[in-house]
Amino acid sequence: MSTTTNTKWNPSLYDNKHDFVFKFGEDLVHLLDPKPGERILDLGCGTGYLTNLIASTCAEVIGMDNSQEMIAKAKAEYPNLDFQFLSATDFQFSEPFDAIFSNAVLHWVLEKEKAIACIYKNLKPGGRFVMEMGGKDNVKRIVDAIKRVLAKHGFTKEAAMDIWYFPSVGEYTSLLEAQGFRVTYAIHYDRDTVLKDNASGIKDWIKMFGSSFFKKANEQQTNEMLNEIQESLAKTNHKDGQWFADYKRLRVIAIK
Repeated sequence: MSTTTNTKWNPSLYDNKHDFVFKFGEDLVHLLDPKPGERILDLGCGTGYLTNLIASTCAEVIGMDNSQEMIAKAKAEYPNLDFQFLSATDFQFSEPFDAIFSNAVLHWVLEKEKAIACIYKNLKPGGRFVMEMGGKDNVKRIVDAIKRVLAKHGFTKEAAMDIWYFPSVGEYTSLLEAQGFRVTYAIHYDRDTVLKDNASGIKDWIKMFGSSFFKKANEQQTNEMLNEIQESLAKTNHKDGQWFADYKRLRVIAIK
């Protein structure tokens, strides 16, 4: 997960309880439609699952991420593939790519113009950018609950933090077009996502993806707030005995 925030990634928690992130991305690989011999960059490769899936089509693929923990896990899992520790806002390859692929990453990149410029610069003319990220109002119920509880407990600065960028279709496609891309496909859709642990699904989700909100809180304060957040979401994010995250996704194809 390439990011410009200070999130510390736990690869084991990611793979064991939040593997939906890359498994939902399998459909995005079909949209990418990689061809044998194509040179493809997986931007924000995480632990390498989708990088390996792309490589299975006989494309030449490089995975990049700015989490050293994720890159280490990816190299251990797929030692025959090329993984590099790089930032989404500052990368340059000597040879451009036929396609750049990114799944569930770019909502972490607050300097979105810099990332888009890097993506454009590293594509061949006619190359394609295929991505999915959190769209407008993604996990809004969870985010609102986090901020409400933080403020209640006196963590007003943390409650005001923005650690994600969730744009509308119009906003993000306009940024791409301003860079020079031609957007050929864009969709914003609901994707409620079941969380694995029936007892602590919301709490585990926040520990994985929203830990930055709680850096100033001690363990007891954090656990108290996490319990309160999860309880407050019982009516909206718990059904049929399962917790779910209220995902809204943005999916785009753009051509250089």
